[in-house]
Amino acid sequence: MLQGRERPKPDDYALIFGTVWGPDDRPLPGVKVKIRRATDKKARWELYSNRRGEFEQRVPAGKQDYVVWADAKGYKLPSGVHLQAGQEVTVHIENNERADTGLHLK
Repeated sequence: MLQGRERPKPDDYALIFGTVWGPDDRPLPGVKVKIRRATDKKARWELYSNRRGEFEQRVPAGKQDYVVWADAKGYKLPSGVHLQAGQEVTVHIENNERADTGLHLK
């Protein structure tokens, strides 16, 4: 039970923030982004880049490496060109912090 000015403390978390870029170095909206712990084999989080090509995912605070990649299956530009995923990116988290990254499609 809360008394006086006490407020519940939010859970600690870290934030992985990034932008998905196309071959012309412009941000791409609607691209599926997958994230997994480096020690796992399957993605734990799946999300889509927003209209500015940006994405963000809260992950537990604490020392951990995460692998982030874009899943370009079925994604095509308005011109009809299909894109391929670029390289996976490893993001290192130490504590409750924000880590910025970028994903490039070919």
